[in-house]
Amino acid sequence: MGIFDNVRLGGSTSLSGRSTSTMGNLRRSMADPSRNIDWILMVATIGLSIVGAIAVYSCTRPRLIAQGLDPYYFLQRQIIYLIVATVAMVVLMATDYEWLRGRSEFLFGSSLVALILVLVAGTVRGGARLSFDFGFASFQPAEFTKFTLLLLLAGYLSEEEVAEVSYQRFISTLLILGTAVGLILLQPDLGSASVLIACAMGLLLIAGAKWKYIASITLLATVSAFAVVVSGVVKTYQLKRIEAFLNQNSTQDTLKAVVLQVRFAKRAVSTGGITGKGFLKGPLTNGGFIPVQSTDFIFSAIGEQFGMIGAGLTIFLMALLLWRVWRIGRLARTRLGQFIAIGAFTMILWQSFQNIAMTIGIMPVSGLPLPFVSYGGSHLVAFAMIIGLVQSVHMRRLR
Repeated sequence: MGIFDNVRLGGSTSLSGRSTSTMGNLRRSMADPSRNIDWILMVATIGLSIVGAIAVYSCTRPRLIAQGLDPYYFLQRQIIYLIVATVAMVVLMATDYEWLRGRSEFLFGSSLVALILVLVAGTVRGGARLSFDFGFASFQPAEFTKFTLLLLLAGYLSEEEVAEVSYQRFISTLLILGTAVGLILLQPDLGSASVLIACAMGLLLIAGAKWKYIASITLLATVSAFAVVVSGVVKTYQLKRIEAFLNQNSTQDTLKAVVLQVRFAKRAVSTGGITGKGFLKGPLTNGGFIPVQSTDFIFSAIGEQFGMIGAGLTIFLMALLLWRVWRIGRLARTRLGQFIAIGAFTMILWQSFQNIAMTIGIMPVSGLPLPFVSYGGSHLVAFAMIIGLVQSVHMRRLR
């Protein structure tokens, strides 16, 4: 029996007295963040990015060829944006989300400074100051505010281990939200403002906010929207978007451009049928009938060329991504991790719904890109950072 004197369950004790438990090593190895990546979430993200790159190429190629330019110009830029987004996501995955929480105030403050500066020195496009133009690329602060607001509010609301959000904390949340939304409305960018509100609503619900609080924030958002319309902050073209949505069969000259844009987008999706017209064979896409198709109306290019199968695959990949984010929230080790995942879920869900819904005419045109699919660097990097943050939560759930 002497040979078994030092045997312990799952291991033994060395001559130095230190445990050499293999089970202990197994637990440590299983808790290693690098072993806990949600690969299904990664596959969904990569799948959407591939679909987006194909769609961006198909709807920008005809215009570039007509102008005698390189037909791969926008595709090449999209791939560069995807590489940058991947690096940003990996960095966030490797960073402890609790460490980031301690720096959320600084990050959010930096976003507010950028939002103020863009109102002063931003490039004016379509009557709005949304971004800084550096020639080779542009930077849109509102996109990165989605990440910083999510991190700050998730951390702030998760601090109290209570079943219901206190009135004081609820008001503080509204002030934080209102500051960011107010600056974005001044650009003006109603779409991005609505995404921030959706994120805050999701976080307040999961934090246990009373329904009367939720009703009050809804009323506040409605009053604020009315106020910016009356004050003239909302530009004429944005009011036309709403009017065109309410009168989709209008023949008025003032609404013609917006109405036709949505009408052609709906027609592109509906005429795609089951299998679509074929890659690079969509008449509406090739004819350039849908302005900003590579950004706002990217779903119409997918629907026309790849039909219900392509559109269904895109929606399936987005649903798969959302399911994994929701699951990560359910499995999170901390309240902070849970709140980060749920905030990301509501943000991505609302923006995806808004983009697809405006393409098929059931929501007003808002200018929101489809996450990971539409052309553009700022939103790609911002949403990659959000997914990286959610992955960080999942990778550290066993610690």
